[in-house]
Amino acid sequence: MSRTEGFEFPVSRRRFVSTAAVAAVAGPLLVTPAGAYARIRNGTDAGVPEGVFTLGVASGDPLPDGVVLWTRLAPQPATGGGMPARDVPVAWEVAADPSFRQVIRSGVAVARPEQAHCVHVDVRGLRPDTDYHYRFRAGYQVSPVGRTRTAPAAHSSPSRLRFAFASCQDWQGGYYTAYQRLVDEDLAFVAFLGDYIYEGRPNPAAVRQHEGTDEPYTLEQYRNRHAQYKTDPDLQAVHAAFPWIVTFDDHEVDNNWADGVPQDPDKQTAEAFRARKAAAFQAYYEHMPLRRTSRPHGPDIRVYRRLRFGSLTTLHVLDTRQFRSDQPTTLAAALDPALTMTGPEQERWLTEGLQSYGTHWNLLANLVMWAQNDRRAGPEQVFSFDNWDGYRVQRRRLLELFGSGLVANPVVLTGDRHCTWVSDLRPDFDDPATPVVGAELTGTSISSGGDPDTARFHAAYDPIMAESPHWRFIDNQRGYVVCDLDSQRLLSSLRVVDTVWAHTANLRTAAQFVVEAGRPGIAEVIEGAPPPTVEAAGPIYDVDDDQDSFPLRR
Repeated sequence: MSRTEGFEFPVSRRRFVSTAAVAAVAGPLLVTPAGAYARIRNGTDAGVPEGVFTLGVASGDPLPDGVVLWTRLAPQPATGGGMPARDVPVAWEVAADPSFRQVIRSGVAVARPEQAHCVHVDVRGLRPDTDYHYRFRAGYQVSPVGRTRTAPAAHSSPSRLRFAFASCQDWQGGYYTAYQRLVDEDLAFVAFLGDYIYEGRPNPAAVRQHEGTDEPYTLEQYRNRHAQYKTDPDLQAVHAAFPWIVTFDDHEVDNNWADGVPQDPDKQTAEAFRARKAAAFQAYYEHMPLRRTSRPHGPDIRVYRRLRFGSLTTLHVLDTRQFRSDQPTTLAAALDPALTMTGPEQERWLTEGLQSYGTHWNLLANLVMWAQNDRRAGPEQVFSFDNWDGYRVQRRRLLELFGSGLVANPVVLTGDRHCTWVSDLRPDFDDPATPVVGAELTGTSISSGGDPDTARFHAAYDPIMAESPHWRFIDNQRGYVVCDLDSQRLLSSLRVVDTVWAHTANLRTAAQFVVEAGRPGIAEVIEGAPPPTVEAAGPIYDVDDDQDSFPLRR
């Protein structure tokens, strides 16, 4: 591929996202010339309030024979939901075509008040590597139509896989202009790597404000916060266009929490934080396309899991919040071998899976940076120990496994930083003579941090990059990453938008990164043209960007 060809990415047809109606249980549907659906009036609405599908539809965790379908009935989404305190039957259909002339699977689920009237349907019996369309119906009301795709057969040999990953979508940071462009990509799935919601209180100086008056602590408050985010039309469109594979980081609960320890233990007792975690996890599950195996039990939820895409790749989805040791506060403490980011059970699960699944690539859906990230130029080193820099012995152990020859082509996909950080991975980052054993692609945020000050960012970090040979590329613009994977290479394209403080934005490919099979690390960085000068879209808002809020220590 030439450098010019590298930036000629195709814009596919806009993914099928419509307000077409779901099939009625009591009778057949008619297709109108405009493509909408009209129900033959021979049933009842079962007393369902008007406007129940305000949060759209979603699918997730694709398998070769199935996928999870999701919706939630919520006519008053950010103020308690607005549903009656009783069970409501919800019909669902999966079809091979967007007109639903070829219905493949159908059934009725029950939306229960104790689960905020959410619906999770684990559809099975589908064909591998195939597009499907789905919809829901409650009473007379019909949902938008979603499109999803199953994974390739487990022992098939797909020639390529195209997906995107994203993270950090603070409602108050800006609008989701990147999602307006992501919906046009041609993807098998979207991996979302944490900070789906933010728990911060409303910020009157922001471009748009959180609901409520404070941080969420109760189940109803977390439900309201999730529902507010889900009302965003651009977010709904991307959920309806592709299956999502999700995991959480800190802001789904509390900034920089670690296992049973909140950010501010002097203000939240252990018992109060357990209750807060239980509420946060329940609301998270109620709003995500997760299987019932991830349904929480009090303050515990299982989200680390593995998905396989034929012989091409295995995606190992991590949880580095729920089982981690409390963050250390000094570099000496970060060298404690007892510290763990994953807990011993998840580490065993990860190491065994990395060695045994036999695919060409091993991708890790990860939450916080693995690569060493010094925050100060010069001989003095300063770190944020909320990242893997705080868990150095375990990190080295895993990176030595990467370099053992037992793990095929490991690549870590990371969120959290509100910046793009592309790095070679080494067991000892302070010794550039040690071998490169893998690559890490840390993606930027959808909106968190607001419109970036790129000059200030590069003034601060370019001198540190000169001292950090494992850093291959850095940038702090907003956007997402599209990955094209085949048996020979991973080509990752950084798509960025020029603003998140206006309702629409221009998109460009800022850079591309090549990882070659059998050659650990970043083989090539292809930078695009410098960004055009863009006038400010409006007033410069104060934005709560928490990237340096955790104590930095030597």
